[in-house]
Amino acid sequence: MAGRISMIRGGGIRLSGGPVAYLDPKRTSPDGMNFVSHAHSDHLPSGGGGTILASAETRMIASLRSCEMSDHTESAGGATLVDSGHILGSTGILTDGIFYTGDISVRSRGFLKGARVPKCSVLITECTFGLPEFVFPPVREIISTVNRIISDMYARGKPVILMGHKLGKAQMLAHLFGHWDPLYYSDDILEMNSLHRSLGVPLKDAPGHTEAERSGLLDRGPWVMIAPMMSQGSGFVKSMKSKYGAVTVGFNGWTKSSRFAFGRGCDISIPLSDHCDFNELVQ
Repeated sequence: MAGRISMIRGGGIRLSGGPVAYLDPKRTSPDGMNFVSHAHSDHLPSGGGGTILASAETRMIASLRSCEMSDHTESAGGATLVDSGHILGSTGILTDGIFYTGDISVRSRGFLKGARVPKCSVLITECTFGLPEFVFPPVREIISTVNRIISDMYARGKPVILMGHKLGKAQMLAHLFGHWDPLYYSDDILEMNSLHRSLGVPLKDAPGHTEAERSGLLDRGPWVMIAPMMSQGSGFVKSMKSKYGAVTVGFNGWTKSSRFAFGRGCDISIPLSDHCDFNELVQ
């Protein structure tokens, strides 16, 4: 079985010995089925040809990110797509006893249910957080902590910017903390949020930061804004801090390690991840 599995130069995995399948290839190929697990940029193909197997949500999100899947299918003989719990539309693939997870989370978070790994002979999975230091707290604990932070900042008259990846984390933050008012989004996640709403994800509709600033809404006391993760030296963050005294809260798994400084680039860092932690990978 293992002899059928090989790495693709440039990225991806090739399954042979039967119908050829390419798993998250950086370039698709016309001589087999090309499986794309989800629409994060590091998993989207940069070119090639052939049929792409992916969820409908992945195809639509990919299109929004300028990756058109012109020859797309949601099913292929002998293959089963399994929700991987990573982001909207993310799936793993089970084929001929081999299960490839793509990026995966077995923790339920907001509108995403944790993945359930099917019975298989061979498991191929990621190990982004495959070190013992990466053990994440329960989601309910994170929600409680962040609500307390926002409440404390509101009491001091300080607005809060919640920061996470533009696709996936930003929508999760909007879902988990959308009950705060007033709520704004940075302009660059408005379109992605709108697509999620069209696909049935219950996200609050709210103005972008340019509209809010132009209307003077950001001057009217504390607020919560959802924005992509960015450097604290970026023009956007500097402006929000100097004009409004905003406090930044960043969300990622890397904050659990003292060896990865980029995981703690915000005023406050919270270990919320869309991947399995170490214990979940071992399990």
